[in-house]
This record gives sequence, structure tokens and C-alpha cells, in this order.
Amino acid sequence: VALGAGQSILVVEDDEQVRMLVTVVLEDLGYQVEVVGDADAAIPLLASARPIDLLITDVGLPGLNGRQLAEIARQSRPVLPVLFMTGYAEKAQERAAFLETGMAMIAKPFLLDEFSAAVRKALADGQETRVA
Repeated sequence: VALGAGQSILVVEDDEQVRMLVTVVLEDLGYQVEVVGDADAAIPLLASARPIDLLITDVGLPGLNGRQLAEIARQSRPVLPVLFMTGYAEKAQERAAFLETGMAMIAKPFLLDEFSAAVRKALADGQETRVA
């Protein structure tokens, strides 16, 4: 398993068990993780100057949903990669309409290997976008 190099990941997830699981996995992989429970808590972090290399957000959040949060994040961080977690299996065409460049989606429940691979890919794609 390729390890992270301390990249900073913001996780937005309202389910405490999923939050804990994702945090443990990401920290084990060598990432710096900040975890919040809803979009309201995430927005000030996204608007701040702190480095964030990847936004991982649940789609179904209380208040603003993950997609709306991604829109807000992209206003101040236009190339920020976003990985959406969803408990609903969207059809491929819906997924394509939902995602923009630099956005990916993983369906819950996911295997930890799938999750870590999706994170690595999102970060790698984000690096390419930044360099281009």
C-alpha cells in the first residue's frame, strides 16, 4: 500500500462511526486529517488559508449537502479534488451529471482498500490538475 506524504484531507461526514473509521484509515495511510460533522463546520476551514489537498464529503449531509459544499469549496479553491461518499448507488449517467472535473464518488459501504485507492487517485488527479 502506497502511503500518503502528510497531505491534508478534510472529511465531512455526519455519521460518527463512518467519521471514526475514515479518520483511522486515513491517518494509518499517512495523511493529516481534519474531520467535521457538517457543511457549516467545513465552510470556514475551506475559506481559510490552511492547506487542504482533498475534500472527502458525504453527499447526504444535514443542511447543505455534499455537492453544495463542493460548489462552495471550489469558489475559493477551484482545483480542490473532491471525493464524495454516498449510501445511494447512482446510475452511471446520473453520476456523470453530478461530478465535475476533479470529482469522484465512492458508494458506501466500501471496502477499505477501495476507499484508500479512491483517495490516492483523487489526490494524484488533483496534483495533475495543479501542475497543468
